[in-house]
Amino acid sequence: MKICVSVLVCVALLGTPGRAIEASPIAKIIQMISDLQAKILAEGAESQRIYEEFAEFCEHRSKDLQYDIKTGKDEKAELEATIAKEDAKAGALSEKIDELAGAIATDEADLKKATEIREKEYADFSAEEKELLEVIDMIKRAIGILEREMAKSGAAMVQLKNSGGVLEALNVLVHASALNAQDGEKLTALIQNSKQAAEDEDAGAPAAATYEGHSSGIIETLENLLEEAEGQLSEARKKETSSKNNYEMLKQSLEGDIANANKDLDASKKALAVSGETKATAQGDLAVTSKALAADIATLEDLHKDCLTKAQDFEAETKSRSEELKALAEAKKILKETTAGAEAQTYGLNQESFLQITSKASLAQFEALKLVRKLAREENSPALAQLASRLEMTVRTSNAQGADPFAKVKGLISDMIASLEEAADADATEKAFCDKELAETRAKKEDKTAEIKKLSTQIDQASTRSAKLKEEVAALQKALADLMSAQAAMDKLRAEESEAYKKNRAELEQGLQGVKLALKVLSDYYDSDASHNAAEGAGSSIIGLLEVAESDLEKELAEVIATEEMAAATYDKETKENTVDKATKDQDVKYKSKEADELDAAVAEATADKTGVEAELAPVLKYLATLEDRCIAKAETYEEKKAKREAKIAGLKEALSILEGQSAFLQRKVRRARVSRSLM
Repeated sequence: MKICVSVLVCVALLGTPGRAIEASPIAKIIQMISDLQAKILAEGAESQRIYEEFAEFCEHRSKDLQYDIKTGKDEKAELEATIAKEDAKAGALSEKIDELAGAIATDEADLKKATEIREKEYADFSAEEKELLEVIDMIKRAIGILEREMAKSGAAMVQLKNSGGVLEALNVLVHASALNAQDGEKLTALIQNSKQAAEDEDAGAPAAATYEGHSSGIIETLENLLEEAEGQLSEARKKETSSKNNYEMLKQSLEGDIANANKDLDASKKALAVSGETKATAQGDLAVTSKALAADIATLEDLHKDCLTKAQDFEAETKSRSEELKALAEAKKILKETTAGAEAQTYGLNQESFLQITSKASLAQFEALKLVRKLAREENSPALAQLASRLEMTVRTSNAQGADPFAKVKGLISDMIASLEEAADADATEKAFCDKELAETRAKKEDKTAEIKKLSTQIDQASTRSAKLKEEVAALQKALADLMSAQAAMDKLRAEESEAYKKNRAELEQGLQGVKLALKVLSDYYDSDASHNAAEGAGSSIIGLLEVAESDLEKELAEVIATEEMAAATYDKETKENTVDKATKDQDVKYKSKEADELDAAVAEATADKTGVEAELAPVLKYLATLEDRCIAKAETYEEKKAKREAKIAGLKEALSILEGQSAFLQRKVRRARVSRSLM
């Protein structure tokens, strides 16, 4: 089409005065105004496109930042709650640790003091037992010696029987070497002490001197001493057994308390360390979250300022552009309406000089027709072929009639030029339309696609997080169920243990009370009258067994009580731990379930948004396909473009040579015509 226009212009120039070949200054000014208007409109369209993209960016970026700020505030509140919770927990644990440390120190001090007392009691008992055993052995040996010596006859027997008392009898035995001096001294001291104690206790009883003269009285005195020593030994052993049992019970109780307290102390320290670690982690996360939140808030504020400034600038730019277009349109209108006559007089030529050109015009006509035909053939253009035929017919008719051939040629060429210009304008308009619509539609496609991708990412992330939270909630709920089941089993077991303890303790206390009562009855019986000593050996054995049974029952009762106390303490401790654990897990379930619900709601909202964007994208894609079918032509090869370009160049060069020759001829003729008119 451009080649056709070039040819038509060349042909038209053959019938146009020399000065009309170039556009007049006023025409150039109008054309420059038109070009400037087109440029301003193009700049306005580009500015509008850029602003719309920026406005959409502002909207999306603002939504993203608002979502991030909301999420950051929620995370910050949750982290602050965690820190406050851990502070309270740490305070309670620190107080508990101090209490446990104090209790352990007190129990250890009590145990140490009780152990020292017990060691002193045991040392005193051991010394006393050793001394009493030596005394009993010595008395038994003395009685045996006396009984043997009394059964003998001789001087020793006579001396023993004639002795004035127990002490003299012991001296006789010592001198007779029947008893060593050390044992004699000990027995003498023991008898003197016993005699003195008896005189102090019963001043009215008959003195030992009244029957010291008889041998049977000496043995009876020693047997009384033996019974007293054995009674002291039994009482000392009984007291030692009771002291030992009491110490063992106290020791077991204190050690149990210390062990439980140490266990609680270790657990509390571990819990305090875990709480401190959790708090430190939460504080670190809070610092990061707070920093990111502040940055998002500042970014959102800057974004609002930038977007507002850009909108104001765009509004001012649009207003200025509209005013400029209005001024250009008014100036163009004024030029067209007021300069037509002045332009014709200033820049036009007299047509008479053109009519005087005959032979050269015919040659130019022939060359122009030849050029049009050649180009029509080379370009395979029906429009140019038809034009060449009409030009040839017009020239022949005009020559035969003697008329000006260029008047009709001008009309034909003007019509063709107008038609081609309209087609060129239509092509230009179509191209502008295609460029604008393709750019806008592709931009919309990219925006919608990016938005869908972003929403898909948000949906995937939220769905993954929600699924993970639901798994954690399910695990927590299972753990809670297991915890409640274990607590129920503990409650049942504790009730059974408590019931068994009450029953066992009642039976042990009843049995211990019975043993003590039987022991008291027998002890009172054998201690009430000396005549009961006949069965003293068997009675002592029974009493000894009763004392052993009493000790065993007391020890068993102490163990039962200590076991119950330990079991109760363990139950209370585990129950408290389970209560704390349950409360913690319940809170975790609550917060995680809430977060999962919020994420599900966000997923549903994002899914709805995605569906809406996809619905908006579908017509965009359809319209884009229509535009591409309409606006995107099949590309020509390089050889085709090169051949057409060379053909255009050759045709234009040939037309240019014709025009240059004809233009010089026309200019000479015009000058001659003007000179002739001036001479006339």
